[in-house]
Amino acid sequence: MSIDASLLSKYNVPVPRYTSYPTVPCWKEDIDTGEWMDVFSADYNHCNTGKGISLYIHLPFCESLCTYCGCNKRITTNHSVEHPYMEAIANEWQQYKALMGQPPVLKELHLGGGTPTFFSPQNLVALLQPILNEAVLPPDYEFSFEGHPNNTTPEHLQALYDLGFRRVSYGVQDNDAAVQRIINRLQPFENVKRATENARNIGYKSVNFDLIYGLPLQTTGSISKTIEQTISLMPDRIAFYSYAHVPWTSRGQRLFDENDLPSASEKLAMYLKGKQLLTEAGYHDIGMDHFALPHDELYAAQQEGRLHRNFMGYTTQSTDILLGLGVSAISSSPGAHVQNNKSLHDYYARLDSGRIPVNKGIFLTEEDKRFGNYIKDINCKGATTFDPRDMDIIDEYVLPLLTDLASDGLIVMNGHTVTVTATGRNFIRNICSAFDRYMVNSNVASNKPLFSKSV
Repeated sequence: MSIDASLLSKYNVPVPRYTSYPTVPCWKEDIDTGEWMDVFSADYNHCNTGKGISLYIHLPFCESLCTYCGCNKRITTNHSVEHPYMEAIANEWQQYKALMGQPPVLKELHLGGGTPTFFSPQNLVALLQPILNEAVLPPDYEFSFEGHPNNTTPEHLQALYDLGFRRVSYGVQDNDAAVQRIINRLQPFENVKRATENARNIGYKSVNFDLIYGLPLQTTGSISKTIEQTISLMPDRIAFYSYAHVPWTSRGQRLFDENDLPSASEKLAMYLKGKQLLTEAGYHDIGMDHFALPHDELYAAQQEGRLHRNFMGYTTQSTDILLGLGVSAISSSPGAHVQNNKSLHDYYARLDSGRIPVNKGIFLTEEDKRFGNYIKDINCKGATTFDPRDMDIIDEYVLPLLTDLASDGLIVMNGHTVTVTATGRNFIRNICSAFDRYMVNSNVASNKPLFSKSV
């Protein structure tokens, strides 16, 4: 596996990861909360019965700072923060429940962070049980959570299993000791192995690992060893993420020397080597950053054309409503995307004043929805077909970009259909950006950093 150096030079530019369209930097501050409540209520009552909803709960607390991390988190060893936050989540949930004309059909539930297993098993049950008691669970529901190999105990796993969780995603990142020290995430491989075995012994049907390439001090050799160790445990899914260097938003990333970061060519070599090792071990390339074994539901969803992508990444549940609870959580419906307050102080203050804690978002036009579908199709199916209503815009703005991508061998165009090539799969974000009508008007043009580079 190799990529021409000229392609790497040309396409290693800042572009979004496209978990939404329009992307978050294009959203407006201080949106009309009342309008969002009206849109959510109408969309919910239209979509819930048919497809159900997805629920994401953001649990932001971590006991130590991982310097590579770009997530919204609060570092503390004081576990007394758990109960006030649980009460806030319950408050927010009840405010949304008041907008629901019928009990939610809960197709998907994910706990993200932060470190969800910062919370005690008892508190996780106390947080989730009231929500589950008010929901309808269809036969194909899927519950998952993010776990830290160092602190996810058998008690955590059992408590969540008893609530219906069957998938756990462990944040492994890298097994090399030098890399772990510089990113301040020390977790011996023995801990990863034990956490994996604990989950399987309890009955989890899908154990996933998050790995990152492009971290400081990483080499192709060190990441190869990490992947070989990972393969020895055969997790059902692997998210092999490109490290996103965004020190302007993640201050922890300023704590290591940027000279320790691998170059773009070295980073791409890591990815290609990792992909080679994973495919040789029987994993299938699902799409941007993701691999799965043939028995995993994510692979089945890809093969059957029902793979979905939202703010939680790739998923097997094709819901139209994603409700996000907690500080900085994102919600999405057919009519809008919104984000909660990013600071705990503001999040609590909004809830205390009786308001839904949304402060940023965008209401979608019909054009937004169609172009968002093109991007989702490229991400999930590797191909898309234009809607005739968009041909004037496509011809004027999109076609020149697609023609350039086609000349570089990243896509094939056949009439109104665009198909991603094998080479193009390494540049999915760039291909998606051709359909991004907001990119030309965004602050990218003024060199203000917003996104990580594609490689």
